[in-house]
Amino acid sequence: MSALPSWLSPLLDAERMRAVDAWAISDQGVPSLELMETAGRGLAALVTEVGPEGRVVVVCGKGNNGGDGLVAARVLRKQGREVEVLLVGAAPGDLTGDPAENLRRLPGDPPRPVAAGGDAGGLSDAGGSGDEAVLSGALDGAGVVVDALLGTGFSGAAREPVAGAIRAIAQSGAPVVAADVPSGVDASTGAVEGDAVRADATATFHAPKTGLFVAPGKGRAGTVRVVDIGIPPGGPGDADAGLIGPAVRELIPRRGAQSTKFSEGAVLVTGGSRGLTGAPCLVAEAAARAGAGYVTAAVPASLDAVFEVRLLEAMTRALPDRDGALSAEASGAVLEACERADALVLGPGLGRAPGTQELARTVAARAEVPLVLDADGLNAHAGRLHELARRSAPTILTPHAGELGRLLEKDSRAVEAARLHHARAAAAAARCVVVLKGDDTIVAEPGGRVAVSAGGSPALATAGTGDVLAGVTGAVLAKGVEPFGAACAAVWVHTRAGALAARERGVDGTIARDVIEALPAALRE
Repeated sequence: MSALPSWLSPLLDAERMRAVDAWAISDQGVPSLELMETAGRGLAALVTEVGPEGRVVVVCGKGNNGGDGLVAARVLRKQGREVEVLLVGAAPGDLTGDPAENLRRLPGDPPRPVAAGGDAGGLSDAGGSGDEAVLSGALDGAGVVVDALLGTGFSGAAREPVAGAIRAIAQSGAPVVAADVPSGVDASTGAVEGDAVRADATATFHAPKTGLFVAPGKGRAGTVRVVDIGIPPGGPGDADAGLIGPAVRELIPRRGAQSTKFSEGAVLVTGGSRGLTGAPCLVAEAAARAGAGYVTAAVPASLDAVFEVRLLEAMTRALPDRDGALSAEASGAVLEACERADALVLGPGLGRAPGTQELARTVAARAEVPLVLDADGLNAHAGRLHELARRSAPTILTPHAGELGRLLEKDSRAVEAARLHHARAAAAAARCVVVLKGDDTIVAEPGGRVAVSAGGSPALATAGTGDVLAGVTGAVLAKGVEPFGAACAAVWVHTRAGALAARERGVDGTIARDVIEALPAALRE
């Protein structure tokens, strides 16, 4: 099914899911009605888990997603649950194909039409009374609501009357289970352009969808349950996105009997300025804890004593500076030091003085060593992303949304609204690997392939943890791992270390140093 490496679990977009469905039906002879039946049964099972008691309200659209909801309603009614079915934007006679057949099979009361005939003026009953409270009244007191309005083929902003139904679901306060993808979320990208359901759980069919793991869609999906609906293994098209799994750690070489400090990767960290000495220290310490054999910090000479005291396991190299920040004249010394390094981490705590920013651009352009560009090293390339495409050695960028916005000359809110798109755009423009940080950290390479972190480590939401990630990335890159794999391995280990640190310190009590201390455990599990 996928040409992705084995440590990535495929994530499907809408186009690939449609192709797989068509292949199963046309080439493998699996009846579409059978696929819908199995999907609806899986949906009903998740509804029972989320809301084992109380009235169930299934809110259906007129397409196949609504058909899945009708199957779930039938299954739940046969199990003795009180189930009300609402049909939004259509009358029962408007349904066709498999949804119409499942409407015919539905025992008990028929669906209650809401805004029948696609009335765009608001939610009203089939009689056209204009009562926009019909849906809200039906949802009042529900034990659980099933969102079966829009499926994986949806993109853009939900229109009325579906948008009104989404708002009513939100106002109900009841637990929500979504069918395949929360309505209003783009299954391919995670983008949310208008009203969108916020589900407590999502039953997604056959395979996980990319948009369920990429913000802002990730925040709408709740717990994601993949339901096997009977599509045979194989199928057309390779996925170009995947979820990073623990097996990615196997990419990281381990020390052996013949290892020396020189064979295990030499990392050069260049950064630091007055008031920002902590960042390069965290990078250097994280690189050492992640297995680098030799770490050197190239820092402002006037601040060298700070680093000498702090970095017991790393070498320091004092470089020319001006007012506590590296000067442009230091670039030659950095480039000379790169000749003995296996990877360079450039930017932590560097500052934004003009000479320092010039140094960052000069070193990035001329260093013939694998590069991790972070923090102010990224800011030095704001609006100049294309310059990095001329580098001959591997390059990994590690921006958060604000930094990526500056690189692309976009507002950070625009980046957050379309994270997948902008990560891919930056990777293509710079011809390098881009690590867009977040709970849903995205690793994108120039050809369009992406890896997504499952996240789940809120303890990482504290100052300095981005520096830790840069250090881990530098260490793995210095060991000779190709850049896409190195970035993915670093992201996974960093995320796992955050979870382990939180287990000891608590989510709110974890600081960056705790994450560094947890790196060895994350690497050996």
